[in-house]
Amino acid sequence: MRDPVETYFTALRDIHASGAGVAEVSYYGALEQLLTDIGSRLKPKVRAFMQLANRGAGNPDGGLFTANQFKRQADAAPLEGQPPARGAIEVKGTADDVFAIAASEQVARYVDHYGFVLVTNLRDFVLVGRGPGGEPRTLESCQLATTEAAFWGRTLKPRVFAEQAAEGLTEFLRRVMLHAAPLSDPKDVAWFLASYARTARLRLEHRDLPALDQLREQLEETLGLKFEGERGDHFFRSTLVQTLFYGMFASWVLWTREQASTTAGREGRFE
Repeated sequence: MRDPVETYFTALRDIHASGAGVAEVSYYGALEQLLTDIGSRLKPKVRAFMQLANRGAGNPDGGLFTANQFKRQADAAPLEGQPPARGAIEVKGTADDVFAIAASEQVARYVDHYGFVLVTNLRDFVLVGRGPGGEPRTLESCQLATTEAAFWGRTLKPRVFAEQAAEGLTEFLRRVMLHAAPLSDPKDVAWFLASYARTARLRLEHRDLPALDQLREQLEETLGLKFEGERGDHFFRSTLVQTLFYGMFASWVLWTREQASTTAGREGRFE
């Protein structure tokens, strides 16, 4: 089975090469398929549906719906009147600045109405949600290419492009679809931690960071071992990321317990 990201890049390449498409709408189908393919591996399954009706905040280009929002699994459209449970989608052309769009008044309205908005120009993806005071805020992003020309150039070899980008994009889109899901099981928290750790590892693997070389040498000297070759470097970076992420999470848990204990002590004290 072809990887969903490779299928996405192939479809974009073919539409773009035809010269018959328009900047946004012609690519809806490829994006919808990508999101639905990735969402089909979640529980509950998540499906993308494009060109939503106006529910009081304008017309988002699409939405992310859970499987129970469709009467039957084979239905093309969700049950009428339902907002997308996992957020709205706003799509622009590859020439547009997705971060400027994410900060626009239009997206702010969608965030106020739908909670989360996935903003994309097909090559950059930005998840916008609510900040502590309810204001729109960029939560995280994923960039596939630094320029429009570089992106279209890379789609000419979709399999190679997917080999380089699929893991990072897939992890990001899974988190997008699960941001609005309730965390009812410790396994859900563990999955998010592991997902962010995998993304951090991918970013480290594609960068030359002299500071890491120094840290690596110090660890080798302290522990009396060697991280040799490509596998050793991968193990070092993966171990470093996991140590940082799970260490920070453990510290947060301890801090939260201490805060709760302090609060309870104050509330139970008579003055």
